[in-house]
Amino acid sequence: MNPRAWLHWPRTLFARLTVILFIGLALAQALSFWLTLTERDQTMTNVMMGYIEREVASSVALLDHLPADERAQWLPRLARRSYEFILGPGIIGGPLDARLSARVAHSIAEGIGTNYPLTVNAVPGDRERLQVHLKLNDGTPLTIDMHPMSGAPLSGWLPLVMLLQLVVLVACCWLAVRLATRPLQALAVAADTLGPDLKAVRLPEDGPSEVARAARAFNAMQDRMAMYMAERMQILAAISHDLQTPITRMRLRVDTMESESDSAKLRQDLQEMEALVKEGVTYARTLHGATEVPCRIDPDALFDSLVCDYVDAGQAVSLQGQFGAPMMTRPQALRRIVGNLVDNALKFGGAAQIEVAVSASSDAQATIVVSDRGPGIPAESLEAVFQPFYRLEASRNRSTGGTGLGLAIARQLALAMDATLTLHNRVGGGLEARLTLRNSSTPVISQRKQTHVDPSA
Repeated sequence: MNPRAWLHWPRTLFARLTVILFIGLALAQALSFWLTLTERDQTMTNVMMGYIEREVASSVALLDHLPADERAQWLPRLARRSYEFILGPGIIGGPLDARLSARVAHSIAEGIGTNYPLTVNAVPGDRERLQVHLKLNDGTPLTIDMHPMSGAPLSGWLPLVMLLQLVVLVACCWLAVRLATRPLQALAVAADTLGPDLKAVRLPEDGPSEVARAARAFNAMQDRMAMYMAERMQILAAISHDLQTPITRMRLRVDTMESESDSAKLRQDLQEMEALVKEGVTYARTLHGATEVPCRIDPDALFDSLVCDYVDAGQAVSLQGQFGAPMMTRPQALRRIVGNLVDNALKFGGAAQIEVAVSASSDAQATIVVSDRGPGIPAESLEAVFQPFYRLEASRNRSTGGTGLGLAIARQLALAMDATLTLHNRVGGGLEARLTLRNSSTPVISQRKQTHVDPSA
């Protein structure tokens, strides 16, 4: 069994440091309190032994010199908190078995044992109680009944002071750990918000030297990444611009060629080159960041329009489910993602099915599933296909394998929308692409309303 399972070790650094500091300081405080009480009790016991030795000797000597008929009147005056005098033989008991009682008996013997023969015994039924028996000079029996006390009693306000110290200790631990972990939390939040647009909020470069240095390093890293991505986009845009002119000249020359078969092959190659350049620029723009501003749209109308376009082109695309209400999103990015997924489903499966569902949870995540009955993807390549220019088709045939940028563009657009895009193989064959939109205002889907668009309709 994992020892952390029963310890319930907290996951956050703030909670862990707080627990460690609080336990350490609490143990140190408890140890210090115990040592102080122990030293206090030992000191008080030593003082009490000397006090008993002197006081008992003086009291016995006083009773011995008083007339026999006056001794009883003096007994209450000579009594103390831990002992009292009894004119009589007292209680007979066994030997002493308590350490403190033995020490008290030794102190009394040191004080009066040389003048008065005495015997000491423990009182049955009480561990810390003893009686000292002796006889005065006139033969009168005298008993000293003692209740030894280890140190002085605690004051009533001491528990309140200890509780106040514990509260101060907890507050100091919380404040110290919060001041230490707040910059780390800010750094984590800034790293999480650093999306494809590279527009995360810059960290303040102040505070302790270590924190300021980490903030400067993060800001510099963010600037370098933005610069590299901008250069990458400029390079691809320049290549696209420069290739447009020779591609146009080549297409004009192809049109004047006499051989129809050769011109058709060259024209297809030029179309593939142009498509590759356009998709490369599109991918570069998605990496640099989506410039589209989120707006409130009717997603049901968007999906109906998208599916109808495919149906009008004679493609087998169907739609099931509804959003049921408007939502805030980037419509062009959403349309591009779903379009790329549908194109892949049509290319490899011949038909595509779109399913829309909205969960009833508090965060209300909308899920869009595009599925087909094609050959699917090997399990080890489900994530690799999102890499740019990665194609399972080894022949590099554009008509079957594409450019290798469709899924990469869809994944980058999904990240820019704070959404997740994953692929899963279906039971019985086929592939399922699942797009999850995080939107707290997404409405609950209406199970009574279903939209189904089919080419045969």
